[in-house]
Amino acid sequence: MRGKRWWTPALAVALSAVLLTGCGSNGNTGDAQPGTAGASSGKPAQKVKLKLWGAVPAEAGPQAVVDAWNAENPDVEVEYVRYVNDDAGNLKLDTALMTGQDADLYFSYVLSRLQKRVDAGVAADLTARTDYDIDGQMGPDAAQWKINGKYYGVPTKKNMSFIWLNKNMLDEAGLPVPPLDWTWPDLEQYAAKLTKPGVYGFLQHEASFTAAIDGTIAGLGVTKADGTSNFDNPLWKQWLQINHDMMYKDKSTPEYGEQLTSKMPVDTMFLKGEAAMLNAGEFIFRNANNLKDYPHDFKIAFATIPRISADQQNYKYAGGVGDMLSVNAKSKNQEAAWKFVKWYADGGMLPMASGGRIPSSKSVDSAKAIDLLLKGVEDKYDRESLDNVVFGKFESFQLDIPQQVIDARKEEYEKYFLNKQDLDTTLKNMADRHNKLLQQK
Repeated sequence: MRGKRWWTPALAVALSAVLLTGCGSNGNTGDAQPGTAGASSGKPAQKVKLKLWGAVPAEAGPQAVVDAWNAENPDVEVEYVRYVNDDAGNLKLDTALMTGQDADLYFSYVLSRLQKRVDAGVAADLTARTDYDIDGQMGPDAAQWKINGKYYGVPTKKNMSFIWLNKNMLDEAGLPVPPLDWTWPDLEQYAAKLTKPGVYGFLQHEASFTAAIDGTIAGLGVTKADGTSNFDNPLWKQWLQINHDMMYKDKSTPEYGEQLTSKMPVDTMFLKGEAAMLNAGEFIFRNANNLKDYPHDFKIAFATIPRISADQQNYKYAGGVGDMLSVNAKSKNQEAAWKFVKWYADGGMLPMASGGRIPSSKSVDSAKAIDLLLKGVEDKYDRESLDNVVFGKFESFQLDIPQQVIDARKEEYEKYFLNKQDLDTTLKNMADRHNKLLQQK
């Protein structure tokens, strides 16, 4: 929780002991003495110092994690460095990685960012490590993070992307919590019915904005049978049209330009009751659970990010596993960093649960971690709908598209949402630009 931190190193260690189920055989078998430089010559061992870079605010769990580690491992001190997960923040991290001095460990949150770091030679290949079974610990979804068949990090958490719902507003409008297989036309209707003066029916966080079209292209294939771009597919066209209609016809969601220029705080607006539905990930929990700074008296329910069409085949859901923790290949303390990775993945990360980051390792009881997530605020959530989404069996994806392709796509759909070009031109331009990049590759 933000504000007064209730996690202490001792409490974090105790909770790890309670919630772990057999992690000792897999997650804590690293180096016996990672800080023993000079021991063979009789000189005193020097303390190893590691820097861990991540995008989560320190007070939302990371500081408690490193405090617990440092209490358990006096010979290896970890310092947390926060970067903002945007273009400028990622550039700052990449610069630190290239120097080899200021970043030993780091998180990547999308595959395209990790790919760039692998290409730059700043992600250590962990495939040859035989003392930790990534597939066995993290499950089959972990393989979506492989690059050329190799692991360049450990995916540490369950990804949870969903539609946040103000259940009180649903009840007032006579609307049930949506079924797991609902569609964007369904969402459009919900948004229209829930919109009223001072309340948007629907808001979207930028980090989750393209989840539906990403899940669609992951199922359809990035290219067609002839090898050309699939970015002009009719499902994308339908999604773009629905969102445009909600902005300009129904007025159930903000106009894109307004949201961009005002840097609209959509999570805060949802928690203040200024929106009935919010498309966002689990990171909103760190604010939703903080009733001091974000007071609200309504119950929150959850739904899946809907498929675009009822007859859509092979739709994949934003989920799986994420928070890829990597070791910088340029770090001078590879063994100590690797020991931290295993410790963090198999339970050391538990202080992150209060902010919505549920460990993906089989060594942690996920249901108990959810209990920890909701501790003290159980009455603010519809637990049944949360469990249905978190523990439902959905085919998930990690979007395997280069960052430059993602950037080009965004430039084109932004023109459509800003009314600078029409829908057909937008689809054509996205496909044409993608085809040029495919030819270059």
